[in-house]
Amino acid sequence: MKKIFNILLGVLLVITMVLLVYAIATGGSEAAISANLMWGYALFVFAIASALFCAIFGMIQNPKGIKGAILSLALIIIIVGVSYFYSAGHTINIVDLQNNGFFGHTQTVITETSIIVTYVAFVAAFLTAIATEIWSVFK
Repeated sequence: MKKIFNILLGVLLVITMVLLVYAIATGGSEAAISANLMWGYALFVFAIASALFCAIFGMIQNPKGIKGAILSLALIIIIVGVSYFYSAGHTINIVDLQNNGFFGHTQTVITETSIIVTYVAFVAAFLTAIATEIWSVFK
């Protein structure tokens, strides 16, 4: 099974490199950029599907981990929900230079929600790294 995954990873890497060379060789043509964007979207969907499949498969194999997975999912939903409601509660004017105006409320709410969730993820990763190091010192 590991050999199959290594072959799949190699194929995905080769396709990515070919598309990258295509984009560079054509000087960033619209067709090359579109092909690279579509490939990026496909890889993103594949990554999400793989993560979900592995999480579900892991929970099936180890039912003790279901409680932690549900707790993690609930925490993520709470963080995104709180960020969304905080962002929707006030108006931010983001300048749209292309149209000489401002972006609409929906776009600014989505943008601010994404930024807040990213900040929370960065802080959580930093605190987890610090706590893990402190824990390993005392262990």
